[in-house]
Amino acid sequence: MNTKFVFITGGVVSSLGKGIIAASLGKLLQARGLKVTIQKFDPYINIDPGTLNPYEHGECFVTDDGAETDLDLGHYERFLGVPTSQANNVTTGRIYHTVITREREGAYLGKTVQIVPHITDEIKRRMLLLGQSGEYDVVLTEIGGTVGDMESQPFVEAMRQLQWELPDGDCMCIHLTLVPYLSAAHEIKTKPTQHSVQMLQHAGVMPDVIVCRTEHPLGADLKRKIALFCNVKPGHVIESLDAWSIYQVPLNMHAEHLDELVVRKLGIENFNAPDLTRWKDFLDNLRNPKETINVALVGKYVALQDAYKSIQESFVHAGAACGCKVKVHSILSDDVTADNVAEKLKGMDGVLVAPGFGERGLEGKIHAIHYIRENGIPFLGICLGMQMCVAEYARNVLGWADASSTELNPNTTHPVIDLMEEQKKTKLKGGTMRLGAYECKLKKDSLAYKIYGTETIQERHRHRYEFNGKYAEDFAKGGLVASGTNPKTGLVEVVELPTHPFFVGVQFHPEYKSTPERPSPLFKAFIQASLDNAKKRK
Repeated sequence: MNTKFVFITGGVVSSLGKGIIAASLGKLLQARGLKVTIQKFDPYINIDPGTLNPYEHGECFVTDDGAETDLDLGHYERFLGVPTSQANNVTTGRIYHTVITREREGAYLGKTVQIVPHITDEIKRRMLLLGQSGEYDVVLTEIGGTVGDMESQPFVEAMRQLQWELPDGDCMCIHLTLVPYLSAAHEIKTKPTQHSVQMLQHAGVMPDVIVCRTEHPLGADLKRKIALFCNVKPGHVIESLDAWSIYQVPLNMHAEHLDELVVRKLGIENFNAPDLTRWKDFLDNLRNPKETINVALVGKYVALQDAYKSIQESFVHAGAACGCKVKVHSILSDDVTADNVAEKLKGMDGVLVAPGFGERGLEGKIHAIHYIRENGIPFLGICLGMQMCVAEYARNVLGWADASSTELNPNTTHPVIDLMEEQKKTKLKGGTMRLGAYECKLKKDSLAYKIYGTETIQERHRHRYEFNGKYAEDFAKGGLVASGTNPKTGLVEVVELPTHPFFVGVQFHPEYKSTPERPSPLFKAFIQASLDNAKKRK
């Protein structure tokens, strides 16, 4: 069987959930026994989202091979349970960078380099790349932005060309639109969807299926109307009602026969009915928690929920595994002081201090960690959160009053967190951090070893600063143990406080690898400790 290609576009407005629809369809096809991957084409000119402010673009997701990618790749991995890579996220900036580099090298000598064919050819090459590996039966491609955007036009044109070039039955297009409800008129309006599809058709692309995001059921008559005026077959209009959880969407799409439409359109024969047993078990646990716990998320970017998307979802996975609902209380670290920290963290069963960059809000994180440590509240610090727990311990236990990270105080006499040696040699910001999966060796008598159940783990990283190894012995004597290190470099990856009920800081990002069917061991242990603390407090 040839590799099949499914393109997912969006219209009317952004943020409709193309990534969730793509991930849900991927999950359904995977559950039918097909090998599936999903890729995202983003229309912005940045090479990758690595240098974007989280308030601008949400979380930057990191893959095993060190790609800084769009947060939708996190959804892809969480739904499919398989890693993505550099090839799964392509931006306009990366396309133009490749073409311009080739032009400078003389690849187009004598030719005028243009959007068509040179830019569109490079887009098509990238769109087909994963399918040419022979690893996948179906490649799903999400086109970022909305149809009609100037910046998305080259991607839509490349998709049009591929629909023409690929063999019949090897390619199809799914278009996601908004069907709004006007409360003043008590009517559902289909006109925005009609205009969106017409705009796509003007670009030469005929959608095979239309998925309608809606707050109210459409009914057979409205579906028929959309099918008629958008020139798709009856039955190819799919209702996507707002769901109580994003993880319910695959079941909703299956009930609407989306996966069946796709396998029939692509001519995939002898396909199985989807086996969603484990997924349904997870949803059942998620929907019927036995307990509720309160967990604080202390961070710099909490005003935008998507800034910590993988952390938020890891709470969901771990909560379902532990039989509890995790009520997350977002606390802006800028607002935390020594005077108000007790009030800010009042009633919290556990506290996670989040990653971030820059000096803003770091003192607030230190105040929070000081309170957590002294009051026996379960603590998990990730990346910058781990670094700040080291600084807090140095100040308040080891007695080094000005101990800090050189990111916060370049002139500190005790730089317990310092810029990594290789980072001192580069002035470029994009793609130059310590990125991707690295090995970590855990001490056998440590809490970290007990949590993971193995001596060697691999977790993903995204940082420039590190625990300053020359202070490791002082911390060990003072009670804060380095329980996990990189076996090649000696870089401290995990610190923990054995005298505390649960106090763990990790340099890596465990949230990147958590999925509904395989929750992060570290998140699961943290949530269980928070649940135990809640029961104890009651």
